[in-house]
Amino acid sequence: MTSSVKQPASARRRPWLGTSWKMNKTVGEAVDYARVLAQWAQTAHVDASVAILPPYTALAPVASVFQSLVTRVPVQVGAQNMHWEDAGPHTGEISPVMVRDSGASVVEIGHFERRSACGETDATVNQKVLAALRHSLSVVLCVGEDDATRDYGVVREFVGMQLKIALRGVAATSLGQLIVAYEPGWAIGNSGTSAPTEDVADIHRYLRGVLTSLYGTHAAQARIIYGGSVSQQTAPRYAMAPEIDGLFIGRAAWDVADFIRIIEAFCATRARCGDSTAEVAECQ
Repeated sequence: MTSSVKQPASARRRPWLGTSWKMNKTVGEAVDYARVLAQWAQTAHVDASVAILPPYTALAPVASVFQSLVTRVPVQVGAQNMHWEDAGPHTGEISPVMVRDSGASVVEIGHFERRSACGETDATVNQKVLAALRHSLSVVLCVGEDDATRDYGVVREFVGMQLKIALRGVAATSLGQLIVAYEPGWAIGNSGTSAPTEDVADIHRYLRGVLTSLYGTHAAQARIIYGGSVSQQTAPRYAMAPEIDGLFIGRAAWDVADFIRIIEAFCATRARCGDSTAEVAECQ
């Protein structure tokens, strides 16, 4: 069920639509993708911010495509992870200084796969968030439950704890750099299934409440987006829920033409449906 309160124009957040390529694409493939996206972004008429997160090997070449380029649609280039220290004996890691030096402006932190396969903890996520903000990087902070947590019926408590720990020590003035990505573990990957819109909207409302309890009115600056088996078919239905500020897309956006179609579908639906329950009902 979506909120019945229409947001004032000043409170509406520009949608954010991003894609993480995970461990995919060579440098050449990544640059080809970026060039097509850059060409589209120069003339596109959609109300959204866009982001692409390539592998480390392609980060600088992809970022160079957008440097000094004026686009109608803002495009961020970001890293999929980073260490919290600026330098040191951390073999195989990359620092926030290196992320900035590559030309990136955003970093993804705490993805479910990093937590489950690489030993990421709530405490290290917090350290990374603080380091990213210290270096003026925007943060895509991922939270989300696994199957067992969902089955036990404690999703709210679980994601609320993840969010609170991740933001320990984060100032209210930094919330404009924060994108909270709700990505339930059971919804991502090749075997994942997209979550029902009403369930996502409910969790987003809860997360917004957590932010409000921590930061008061400053909480409105942060965007809360959804990721998990998003496709061209499901993107418009998520756009109908005003609680969902955008999407974080995986394999469905690894072809640039598909990514553009998802962006356009989401934005067209959001523009048509508005922000109230009545308007949402009319466009279903």
